[in-house]
Amino acid sequence: MNSTTVGLISIACIFAGSLLGLALQRFLPSHHLSKETQDVVKLSAGTIATLTALVLGLLINSAKGSFDTINNSIVQTSVKIIVLDQALATYGPETKPAREQMKRAVAALVEMLWPRQKTGAPVMTAVERATGGDLVRAELRKLTPANDQQRQILAQAEQILGEVLQIRWLAIEQTQNQLPFPLLVIVIFWLTLLFVSSGMFAPRHLTSIIVMLVGACAVSAAIFLVLELNRPLDGMIKVSSAPMLRALQQVGQ
Repeated sequence: MNSTTVGLISIACIFAGSLLGLALQRFLPSHHLSKETQDVVKLSAGTIATLTALVLGLLINSAKGSFDTINNSIVQTSVKIIVLDQALATYGPETKPAREQMKRAVAALVEMLWPRQKTGAPVMTAVERATGGDLVRAELRKLTPANDQQRQILAQAEQILGEVLQIRWLAIEQTQNQLPFPLLVIVIFWLTLLFVSSGMFAPRHLTSIIVMLVGACAVSAAIFLVLELNRPLDGMIKVSSAPMLRALQQVGQ
């Protein structure tokens, strides 16, 4: 399920908990809704609220860390591509095929990560199958240095290309870290219990219902945010394409 679907399910479950709490007011005996009972429910709800807030905070922090890691990988890759292109330009005109191949590879990568038309295919699957870096490496191996300076530049270029490919695989592995489904179910269950307890003692009028609906939407937005930040390359909240577009503009100049 995607982030939007999970968010909508979360809203439905949590708001249903509020309505269940309101319904319990009608069926429970009056002594079950006494001040003493309310104090017990508030104590239990406070404990659940603390646990939920702690877990949600940790999940958001972890998801933001994953998002920043992928974003930093994109920036590092872009910088290394520019440095690699400059090194090949210094080597001499015989590197033109390699530079052209690198430009094509970067353009293909940009189209994979930020497609102009949605295809529905997983982004990382296309990135895993990309062979642009290998083709650039094949072009570099065709070069025959004529002096020490060219040998040094070629060695530097091969090292940079290896680092680019390594960063690519690190980014691919990083995106495999998904939020455990049981943890997601537990968090939604806790939030539903909180809204059940709130509904049990809430006034039975439209304002209370609207406020609980808004609250359900707010906490579900936090769950949606966690899921989106865990998908920085194919979700609604994506990493910026500006660094890679800058690299594409610089390659071959």
